[in-house]
Amino acid sequence: MKKLSDIIPRSIAFPFILLSTCFAMWGLSNNMTDPLVKAFLDIFDDLSTAQTALIQNAFYGAYFCLGIPGAIIARKYGYKKGVLAGLGLYILGGLLFYPASLMLQFSPFLVAFFVLAGGLSILETNANPYIIAMGPEDTATQRLNFAQSFNPVGSLIGLFVCKFAILTKLEVVNAQKVDGMDADALLAIQTEQLNIVMTPYFIAALVLIVLWVLIATSKKMPEVKEHDHKAHVGQTVKALFANKNYVFAVVAQFFYVGAQIAVWTYTIHYITGQLGIKNSEAMNYHMIAIILFSISRWVFTGLMVRFRPSTLLFLASVLGVVASLGVIFAGDKVVFTGYIPFVGASPFTLGVVCLISISVFMSLMFPTIFGLGSRGLGDGTKLGASGLIMAILGGALLTLLQGKLIDVFGGEEAMGLATAKSYVVPLVCFIVIGAYALFVKKNKIEDQVSE
Repeated sequence: MKKLSDIIPRSIAFPFILLSTCFAMWGLSNNMTDPLVKAFLDIFDDLSTAQTALIQNAFYGAYFCLGIPGAIIARKYGYKKGVLAGLGLYILGGLLFYPASLMLQFSPFLVAFFVLAGGLSILETNANPYIIAMGPEDTATQRLNFAQSFNPVGSLIGLFVCKFAILTKLEVVNAQKVDGMDADALLAIQTEQLNIVMTPYFIAALVLIVLWVLIATSKKMPEVKEHDHKAHVGQTVKALFANKNYVFAVVAQFFYVGAQIAVWTYTIHYITGQLGIKNSEAMNYHMIAIILFSISRWVFTGLMVRFRPSTLLFLASVLGVVASLGVIFAGDKVVFTGYIPFVGASPFTLGVVCLISISVFMSLMFPTIFGLGSRGLGDGTKLGASGLIMAILGGALLTLLQGKLIDVFGGEEAMGLATAKSYVVPLVCFIVIGAYALFVKKNKIEDQVSE
């Protein structure tokens, strides 16, 4: 049985903490953003569900666009400079929320989300393989899962911020709207709404400046050097495309991220539609899901000491399929009333229980697919990481697809039923992930090491 010191040697403890903080910070942004798809429907009355999903299109589309540049930076200048470049762009994106709020339009926010997420793309392209490379390869998947365990911690903080600093405040402002208000009064309300959305992102950017300085000035960050500083993009891409495990991992990652972002983006839609409650109240259920996601990632990391990652990945994908079927077909009958801290007695339908449980099964998927897909890549690991990050494009395309399905199935007039049917999208995603897990087991990918 491997000990923690085998996974994280003492020599890399401080760099590991700094990078794990990066994992937490991109979890904060990701999950602070997801519920805003619903919130922007109230701020801009002329937008449809699919149009507000363009937030995720801009966010995760940026991952696709900046993945290869992030890998080239890693190849030419090393992971540390890549992390700093990603953090810098992340900071710029957060600061852009201020001018976006002054323009009183939806599109400037899309630009800010794109820039911020572009920074996250470069950051993740470098931080994930950096974690893998800074220690022994035989514990790389466990080490990455451990680092990724801090991601849902940031996610949970992001949800708290979104609930109390954004959604709750927006509901107070939204209540000021009445029929027959003049244009100036409506403009004043919209200005206040956009200021509420802007503030947390701007503050997060200021905090990230401190993290950037700590990483830039730390002499303990290990250098992972190449034989040369040339990108070798064409040659490396050719080798990667010839690696069946890597190609399948990219496909699986595309569908995983699509499932995760779609599930979390439309959680508020589903719960408000089924239970007839406010956005901020529905956030309580979403927060339960993220708490369970956080705990489960730690649990799965521990289980990897005894069980192969591919075995756990297959089990989680099968349970994800079952839970998705529950969301689609379970209906809105209340099965029990639970207690939510600071809220009190709250109803739970079987569909809501299944929806929350999906987060448990998703918790190990991203780092496990990333770790398994990186097996045996050798010098191609840096560019290979960019492909696994670019696969996050699934979060943009599949979330948009699910939004269109909601509009087609009924939109606002039947939000609960329409959203339930749309969960066929993550169901298909989990089937693909299960197929990848079986491929890994059949081809004994976990026994491979880099040459």
